[in-house]
Amino acid sequence: MNPCIIIPTYVGSKRHRENTDVLTIYDHVTPLTHQGELPRCLQSLVDVGIECPIFVLVVAEQGVEAAASNKIAEILSVFTEQLDLRMIDHEVLNRLNLRIDALGVSSLKEGAGLAGYGAIRNLGLLIAAVGNFTECIFIDDDETVDDPEFIDKAVYGLGKLTKTGVPVLVKTGYFTDKKGQWKSSQKSAWYNHFWRQGELFNAWITKAMKGARLSRSNGLYGGLCAIHREAFLRVSFDPWIPRGEDLDYLLNVRMYGGDVWFDNQWHIRHAPPPTRNESLRFRQDIYRWIYEHRKLEFAKSQIDLIQIAPHSLDPYPGPFLEHSIGRRVFLTAILRMIGRASDRKGYFRAALSAQREAKAYAESFCDRYYEFQIGWPQVVNILASDPLSASILGGIVMEPLQGELEEETAQAFNCAE
Repeated sequence: MNPCIIIPTYVGSKRHRENTDVLTIYDHVTPLTHQGELPRCLQSLVDVGIECPIFVLVVAEQGVEAAASNKIAEILSVFTEQLDLRMIDHEVLNRLNLRIDALGVSSLKEGAGLAGYGAIRNLGLLIAAVGNFTECIFIDDDETVDDPEFIDKAVYGLGKLTKTGVPVLVKTGYFTDKKGQWKSSQKSAWYNHFWRQGELFNAWITKAMKGARLSRSNGLYGGLCAIHREAFLRVSFDPWIPRGEDLDYLLNVRMYGGDVWFDNQWHIRHAPPPTRNESLRFRQDIYRWIYEHRKLEFAKSQIDLIQIAPHSLDPYPGPFLEHSIGRRVFLTAILRMIGRASDRKGYFRAALSAQREAKAYAESFCDRYYEFQIGWPQVVNILASDPLSASILGGIVMEPLQGELEEETAQAFNCAE
């Protein structure tokens, strides 16, 4: 067992930013002027005694990369006496990209980096591969760990075979909220008649929580995900999916002959900041589900892939992978225009997206993943055997701050935003 933890953290000029680039709209972005959730996350790792290397990926809004690195470096320096912390920022990525060019594998730059959920996850996989780690554990910066056995539970079963001889190479657990609840709190309002994600998710996870410790999963959560070396050397995330890159990875793993497992004894607490504009998130969900459907349809033309039937993922997310997804998102957008009139304009734009933009995006990009994935095992092994790449992806090893923190700064790390 030789695990590492990967934590992406998102920094921008302000908390909520309107962004027309569907690939770089993130669920939460910490403004440069705020401490954000990362200190709380790191403190929880200190409290439970995490000892494995922790890589913090600094995802910065364009134009504030240097300031973002300085901000995160200062936060990390507070914890370096208790945690093995490394920082991966734009400067590290620039050095890596130069090395990638020198090794003749420039295509890798398109799918691994610090922009877009899938590319960020792939960068984490590269870190684990080049660092010779056996398990790559992803968590998010708006989460906290309260279980001293977190790492042991994360790697439980990984690399082993089930009783029926199936290898366990990718696994996930469950989130709890501030009250310790693990069910989705999403309300089934009338205007969500065609979009009952929370209700359908609860139907699945309720059954999974009552079953065996490890069961075949219908979901994968980027904020609580453990991937064995045998998997991350072979299968990459999709850099072109707008959001939901974690669930998409489950589909990728299945198409290439593996599976994802749900561990009902492994959990993490999720305490995100206030949700940004819901219509904007819904628009990104439209891109996501239409993209997924088109991607699975395209996969039918690839003879070397295992085909995935949407109903095999019922009750969730199966219905969102069906042919009816275009109608489903259009009707939901119309109903939300009526039921949530305060953001009518946003949902009108979302309705248009369902008919035009999202379909055009899916048609243009859904096949690119398969081209990228074909080369993934080869290029990862090239980097994994290159000492200079290993040196670069070792990250910036953080050192404790010299002297005492200013009182105001020290207090900021111990208070809520």
